[in-house]
Amino acid sequence: MAPSCFPSRSHDTTMPTAILDFLAGGLLQFGWGAMLLWLLVATQLTIFSVTLYLHRSQAHRGVDFHPVIAHVFRFWTWLTTSMITREWVAIHRKHHAKCETEDDPHSPRFKGIRTVFWQGVELYREARGMRADIEQYGKGAPTDWVERKVYTPHANLGPTLLLALSFLLFGFKGVAVWAIQMAWIPFWAAGVVNGLGHWWGYRNFETTDTATNLTPWGVWIGGEELHNNHHAFPSSAKFALRKWEFDIGWAVIRGLQSVGLAKVLRVAPSLDIRPNIHVPDTDTMRALLAHRFQAMTDYQRNVLKPALREEALAAGAKIRALLPRQLRRGLVDDGRWLKPDARAQLHSWVAQRPRIRTLVEYRARLAALLEARSQNAGETLAHLQAWCREAESTGIRALQEYSARLKGYSLQSVRA
Repeated sequence: MAPSCFPSRSHDTTMPTAILDFLAGGLLQFGWGAMLLWLLVATQLTIFSVTLYLHRSQAHRGVDFHPVIAHVFRFWTWLTTSMITREWVAIHRKHHAKCETEDDPHSPRFKGIRTVFWQGVELYREARGMRADIEQYGKGAPTDWVERKVYTPHANLGPTLLLALSFLLFGFKGVAVWAIQMAWIPFWAAGVVNGLGHWWGYRNFETTDTATNLTPWGVWIGGEELHNNHHAFPSSAKFALRKWEFDIGWAVIRGLQSVGLAKVLRVAPSLDIRPNIHVPDTDTMRALLAHRFQAMTDYQRNVLKPALREEALAAGAKIRALLPRQLRRGLVDDGRWLKPDARAQLHSWVAQRPRIRTLVEYRARLAALLEARSQNAGETLAHLQAWCREAESTGIRALQEYSARLKGYSLQSVRA
């Protein structure tokens, strides 16, 4: 057979096939399993950059990282979130300073849980625009050359470069992964932590805000799940404060510390109870100032709750019939977070029960004493001593036992 006068067309399909392969899988040609693994690693690194660097190190100065590690975290937040360190630090510090007030950048009590959960990014952007607050609360954040010339003026360049890199390495799969990465921090940090972390969960400490722990195992979002613990001890580099709790962020810090790449500056001090202390002393006062939320938690659990059970027993009813759960929770803080009609109902209920009224009044007096920032330590100690004397003179056994325990409070250093 005579050879065809037309050239073979088999090579014509080579280029289009290569292009299609590149578009589908990029240079690395990862399958979906490998892409999922990369997504988990990348998003966890983003979470660590936020919780370890922006939060624990920069905002609260609980830990210092080796300059190389610190810059890796800083670069990664720029690349994956476009957040500017100074702005993030300022907004978070303002949240603690103005927590659960109209000035709180993201309080579900004032903004609404739906707004904080679904529109946390918009609230963050709104807070970024308040430049006076950024100046006031952002002191101490990096101001080196790369921050001034690259990260701050070109914040949006990071995610743009990440998009290009993701497409180059993984094709259109990389674009999908990039989109998930861009939504990761807005959803989990701005939505879940800032929203649900002040709305739902359990509380180890009766803090003056509504912060909750979402779960005792802080793994998925770097330990930020332990939000109530953090609000009780904001400067602590360790968020897990109970034996059954786990903070993966703290595990990473300990690992870096073991090889000289991190230095823990602050952790929550542990509470020691000294026996046979007849009068509160300066050790008592120091411990109470550090553990004032623990003191109020102990009061709720060891004084008010038993009193409620006794009231219910005397009335021949269950506690939930004697006082609905919402109002019982209001006893912890004099109904601070209740709606006005519910608060009035609680106050009326308390006023009709002299014993409960006495306990509530002593709780309020102790809270005011511990929350006051008096410059005169001797005067504060004298007020505490008077509180203990008067509490013991009431003849209410639970209050007497609480006072005896309170006098023995002292600080015990925690080994990092």
